[in-house]
Amino acid sequence: MLGLSACGGDDKDKDDGDKAGGGGKESAATVRLPELDGEKVSVAAVWGGAERKVFLQVLDEFEKRTGAEVSFVPAQDPIISFLESKVAGGQPPDVAMLPQVGAIEQAVANKWAKPVGAEAQKQLDKNYAQGWKDLGAVDGKQYGVYFKAANKSLIWYNTEVFENAGVQEPETWKEFMKTAQTVYDSGVTPMSVGGAEAWTLTDWFENIYLSQAGPEKYDQLAQHKIKWTDPSVKAALTTLGDLFGKKGFIAGGASGALQTEFPASVKQTFTGGDQPKAGMVFEGDMVSLAIAETKAKVGTDAKVFPFPAVGDESPAVVGGDAAVALKDSKGAQALLTYLASPDAAEIWAKAGGFVSPNKNLDLKAYPNDVQRGIADALIKAGDDIRFDMSDQAPQAFGGTPGKGEWKALQDFLKNPKNVAGTQQTLEDAAAKAYKKS
Repeated sequence: MLGLSACGGDDKDKDDGDKAGGGGKESAATVRLPELDGEKVSVAAVWGGAERKVFLQVLDEFEKRTGAEVSFVPAQDPIISFLESKVAGGQPPDVAMLPQVGAIEQAVANKWAKPVGAEAQKQLDKNYAQGWKDLGAVDGKQYGVYFKAANKSLIWYNTEVFENAGVQEPETWKEFMKTAQTVYDSGVTPMSVGGAEAWTLTDWFENIYLSQAGPEKYDQLAQHKIKWTDPSVKAALTTLGDLFGKKGFIAGGASGALQTEFPASVKQTFTGGDQPKAGMVFEGDMVSLAIAETKAKVGTDAKVFPFPAVGDESPAVVGGDAAVALKDSKGAQALLTYLASPDAAEIWAKAGGFVSPNKNLDLKAYPNDVQRGIADALIKAGDDIRFDMSDQAPQAFGGTPGKGEWKALQDFLKNPKNVAGTQQTLEDAAAKAYKKS
């Protein structure tokens, strides 16, 4: 279980350090990087909006410290298909940020991915727990550097809505549904759902499934060792359907939710003074980036509680984006080394909407106690975490718009009573995708 006790401390910036001797450049206490004057390094990622803006700041610092010229390559989902076209055209990026474990495995199987070099490995060994290193490894060889993590077991709420309704943070699913009803009775729609981006729906399912069915079943379903027609899946979909099917509980209803993208779902909840369209929104720590684009403030107008326990404990589902080199170049390996260091993580941490699996990142880098608490809990969770299930699946099933699990759960949002039909659709798509992988 991921506790959310906040860490104290001020937000004083660290000294960036001076140029290191011996031909490299170094931050005050962390990593030496090589001189790369004029070398071109391209980085592909699916990030857009606020996330892309902050990542560009991370890359700008790499440019300053190495002299390399870095270009950002906007990618589309599924990123494996995007990279396939780039490789076929003879123009793969030097580094790709892969948001799924399955994508790393496919990049290795396609012989695109290059193993992590010695300097990057040193940073990984120094700064990362074994579990995060294992997620970036295939057949015992390291390929991925997990730069960005996500605690996907959080529900954010509008504090004024909760105060007006007279409700407290719920701990169990039963309490959560009661809280939602009370918020509804107070005149505010309880939940905002970004159903246009179906990965949010997979996260809903995974949190309920992990808490209700337990970690052993979760691992089995993630590896397709049990079928999606299993009774445990029926139970989880039924629980989720109780929320999705409750009249007036979802902002805009099913049709509205399916036209609402993730950032908009957050802004519907945190309007910074205006009447919100919903009292709560579910998603990970990245919610705070979207909140930052409103008048609301994290820690006062916006607070967070762990995803309510459906079973014995609250779930702890995490995700992440791993940097993988697609070229055998000095620049690619230097970037992996940089991204594995606290230096790079500190830049995004200060901006918010980010959690690093880097255990040596000073928690003071995070902008507020809410973010510090989320990050501290992630580092301390250890073996209790489970990686996002859809991100472990072949992309054809777990990561492709309009297909597989994404399409099945969007259809389920429209018709949450169709549990059996949804199970069969999921199983048919999974069987086909896992057979090809």
